[in-house]
Amino acid sequence: MHLGVLLRLPLALSRVVLAALRGRLGALCWSLAPLSLHLPLPLSLPLSLPGWRRGPVPSPSAPPAPHRQREQRDEAAPTPTSVNYHFTRQCNYKCGFCFHTAKTSFVLPLEEAKRGLEMLKEAGMEKINFSGGEPFLQDRGEFVGQLVQFCKEELKLPSVSIVSNGSLIRERWFKKYGKYLDILAISCDSFNEEVNVLIGRGQGKKNHVENLHKLRQWCREYAVAFKINSVINRFNVEEDMNEQITALNPVRWKVFQCLLIEGENSGDDALREAEKFVISDEDFEQFLDRHRDISCLVPESNQKMRDSYLILDEYMRFLNCRNGRKEPSNSILDVGVEAAIKFSGFDEKMFLKRGGKYVWSKADMKLDW
Repeated sequence: MHLGVLLRLPLALSRVVLAALRGRLGALCWSLAPLSLHLPLPLSLPLSLPGWRRGPVPSPSAPPAPHRQREQRDEAAPTPTSVNYHFTRQCNYKCGFCFHTAKTSFVLPLEEAKRGLEMLKEAGMEKINFSGGEPFLQDRGEFVGQLVQFCKEELKLPSVSIVSNGSLIRERWFKKYGKYLDILAISCDSFNEEVNVLIGRGQGKKNHVENLHKLRQWCREYAVAFKINSVINRFNVEEDMNEQITALNPVRWKVFQCLLIEGENSGDDALREAEKFVISDEDFEQFLDRHRDISCLVPESNQKMRDSYLILDEYMRFLNCRNGRKEPSNSILDVGVEAAIKFSGFDEKMFLKRGGKYVWSKADMKLDW
């Protein structure tokens, strides 16, 4: 698309078009990159994949090199016990507060993703959580299914989980891959369908809550632990969910306070404007107090969330959220896990404090399926 045409488009639409172009360019460059690794003559690519670097060159958003080198000397690398791999940013929902938005359409080739997961296992990973975007969009669930099977069968990980909006999951997926999956977490922010539509979880005539109950039943039938994730925001903060959560009986109900991340759901270069969804700490505490009798509730305030997750993006770069935006490390595929994880901003103490390590293998849960 000609630059002059882009300039005449509304700003928001221009951002979407540019993001799509960046994603397609990234995928093209990645497909060419292996040639430079295997040909007898060096191949120099005139175009670089966005945010991707071969070798020790820092990414554009990273601190200057001297600071990075000093930080690398002074800090010991944490163990990647539990990792969240957001292998795609694409999604079929439009949740207004989303803090991992569709800025690229890039997805690693399956074998490269497996290589990175094997590196993480060698570095001490015990639990992998696949997320997005919507993980079941890529080849309608086959991509994440093969990764789940690989992590359980080949890597022998104690825990393999997925976070999904649930709209694209079919029973045939459970029949093929359910035995390899420990936990399926479904995002559900309200049991009022009108509120779900306001938030951005509406899909025409499809009912998000009805689908949630169907998925709950499949989890029972195929021996997958069922979990619910809810983002508490301005539109659902007054809701009483006690009856519905009790009836669904998840192994865990993760309750998140709506979080602003610059460049994702806040700021000039963001694809969402989540300010209207934000609630105060007092509002969040009142919601928690209303649901204090639900034993599986696991609350996560903004303070607990920001630095207590190890997040890998679609290029397998750790994302540091300490400064209120996602600053990427070099990819583990380029520099290794130990070198990359030092720039993750991961707070291991907060991870343990928020209950990040729990009984996460379905073999140890002893649930009544």
